[in-house]
Amino acid sequence: MAECGRPLEAVPLPAEVRESLAELELELSEGDITQKGYEKKRAKLLARYVPLIQGADPSLQAESRLPGPSPATAPALRLQKPRPSNARDERFRSDVHTEAVQAALAKYKERKMPMPSKRRSALAPASVEACTPPDTSSASEDEGPLRRPGQPASAPLQSHCSAEPWLDQVARGSSTSSSASSTSSHPGGNPATAPSAAAALAGPAALAHIGVPVNSRVSSKIQQLLNTLRRPKRPPLKEFFVDDFEELLEVQQPDPNQPKPEGSQMAVLKGEPLAASSAWPPSLLAALRQWGTTQPRAPCLTALDTAGKATCTLTYGKLWSRSLKLAYTLLNKLTNKNEPLLKPGDRVALVFPNSDPVMFTVAFYGCLLAELVPVPIEVPLTRKDAGSQQVGFLLGSCGVALALTTDACQKGLPKAQTGEVATFKGWPPLTWLVIDGKHLTKPPKDWHPLAQDAGAGTAYIEYKTGKEGSTVGVAVSHASLLAQCQALTQACGYAEAETLTNVLDFKRDAGLWHGVLTSVMNRMHVVSVPYALMKVNPLSWIQKVCAYKARAALVKSRDMHWSLLAQRGQRDVSLSSLRMLIVADGANPWSISSCDAFLNVFQSRGLRPEVICPCATSPEALTVAIRRPPELGGPPPRRAVLSMGGLSHGVIRVDAEEKLSVLTVQDVGQVMPGASVCVVKVEGTPYLCKTDEVGEICVASSATAAAYYGLLGITKSVFEAVPVTGGGAPVSDRPFTRTGLLGFIGPDGLVFVVGKLEGLMVVGARRHSADDIVATALAVEPMKFVYRGR
Repeated sequence: MAECGRPLEAVPLPAEVRESLAELELELSEGDITQKGYEKKRAKLLARYVPLIQGADPSLQAESRLPGPSPATAPALRLQKPRPSNARDERFRSDVHTEAVQAALAKYKERKMPMPSKRRSALAPASVEACTPPDTSSASEDEGPLRRPGQPASAPLQSHCSAEPWLDQVARGSSTSSSASSTSSHPGGNPATAPSAAAALAGPAALAHIGVPVNSRVSSKIQQLLNTLRRPKRPPLKEFFVDDFEELLEVQQPDPNQPKPEGSQMAVLKGEPLAASSAWPPSLLAALRQWGTTQPRAPCLTALDTAGKATCTLTYGKLWSRSLKLAYTLLNKLTNKNEPLLKPGDRVALVFPNSDPVMFTVAFYGCLLAELVPVPIEVPLTRKDAGSQQVGFLLGSCGVALALTTDACQKGLPKAQTGEVATFKGWPPLTWLVIDGKHLTKPPKDWHPLAQDAGAGTAYIEYKTGKEGSTVGVAVSHASLLAQCQALTQACGYAEAETLTNVLDFKRDAGLWHGVLTSVMNRMHVVSVPYALMKVNPLSWIQKVCAYKARAALVKSRDMHWSLLAQRGQRDVSLSSLRMLIVADGANPWSISSCDAFLNVFQSRGLRPEVICPCATSPEALTVAIRRPPELGGPPPRRAVLSMGGLSHGVIRVDAEEKLSVLTVQDVGQVMPGASVCVVKVEGTPYLCKTDEVGEICVASSATAAAYYGLLGITKSVFEAVPVTGGGAPVSDRPFTRTGLLGFIGPDGLVFVVGKLEGLMVVGARRHSADDIVATALAVEPMKFVYRGR
């Protein structure tokens, strides 16, 4: 044992070896190499520089100094069978090692300290109590089974002469791997003592073999992951509700220099009384029965094909007889398990293309005679059409189980493998009924419908699509339907046997109110121009006005513009027969450009300026206002040149027309007969606006819709609004209906519309309308860009 005290000879390491050791340390710290690989490579680098230790096996030292195998012998060495991990290798036995272990055990017994457990935390620092000295007396029997998988069976070089240096090193809490790295990576440092240097050069594997706890090196990435698991970076729950960007949440203070309304509070504007003419039928179905029996050969509706030729002219006698057959078939010939499929009040879908107004009119009046509620919808194009999915939701909420269509339309619908009409995505299960003549049953002569169409029951449901794509059904009662027909008859001066040219969609909005309902009430003749024909020949509606000597025409501003582009080759057209040219989208500010351009071109062909009659409509309030010709007592038309800067602040400021930052709007006429109109603030409580303030137009009339079908919540806020004065008093005992139109009341009681609530964009404290952007582009270059772009 006395020889064990001899100091070891320090062997200086070459620069390339120190660089290799430093790279090895870096790979270990970054996690690119495992601890076992690090120890093997480090021991291989230091093997030839380990000083000869007295008492060690010289053959082992010589073997460690041997150069690596040559390339020729490397494959042979790799093919050698590895030694079993639990085999005892006599080459690594050392009496010095055994004596050191025995001395350490004796010292522990003298202190009467409990044997520490081998279990320790990988994150806690090593201590003397956490270290277990090896018991080499039983190493030959128990070392193999208790060894960690992958751990080498043989111990590395023995570098300790006694247990004291090892105990001192453990007490200091220093890691053998750390000391080794400091020795190898700092060649200029002071040489360590012999035992510690030998332990450092022997590597951590030797100390692990004799029971010394070695602090394993963990890469920075793994350590960061452990720290994150112990203390997650996710902030506490309360911090999720604290916005770091408080400056974004600050309410912008209004500009003190912005224009403010200065006028007095407006008053409710009342329209002319609705005259109760004795010549009007008591109901719409009574009018149909009257004209169908007394004037059976009078033309009711003429349909055109894509070539402009009349394909079918429906007389009032045919309309009455076909509607009766359909009503009888719906009530008596459709059964489900020996029970009637339909009962009064049920909803029925009407699926007809825009090119077939005749069959749609028959289906509409047939449902009214059978006391059913028609729900006109568009023809679905594909099984997964996004627009038809919203319509399917509407049909499901309305409880629709039957769809009426024509034979030609049904053949064009998508089919399932069974040959039947496919089930569209989002649609409820439907029974399809073709209403062509051969599929209907003639009723007995003594059968008469019991329809009552003058009450508060729902007459029909018109679909409306919002800006988010949602579809709702606007329910119109029988009483409102009759009042609307009477108000339009009085405002437009419709008379019997007049001809109306209709370019609009006859299934909804103004096209339905004028071309299907009011026309039948007054025994008018409607010439329906399909949209497909307008694409081929934009001048077709003007040609039909000339051919049929139409007294009224129902168009949009787009139709007027397309006629301007196609009129150059036409010389023999005349519009002198027109007394009313109703512009259905006159509420749009940019419609004034089409009206002015159309008048400039066709005024020389018989068109009078007072004939152009813009109107404002809404699905909820139906017809809001319409301009009357002078012979009907209407005031002269007016226009307003408004500052768009003032409109963005919701006030009316007249500006010069030469500027590009102005909006020129035309009036949409007077309030409908029997209606009251007011303008309220857009947000919050519906206070009345001032006379120079822009707000939402509200209408109180018996000719408005009743509700959103099945939606009681939004029905109350839209159809039961109560405007109040500045003091909070209601302006009327009648509820008002919000139209969704933004505007104001001008001179002579004329209504001006500057935009729609759905197109309102709020940027900061200013409000902009989507129609204003279009109008600005029109003011810059109307003909070249906007019109052709549409």
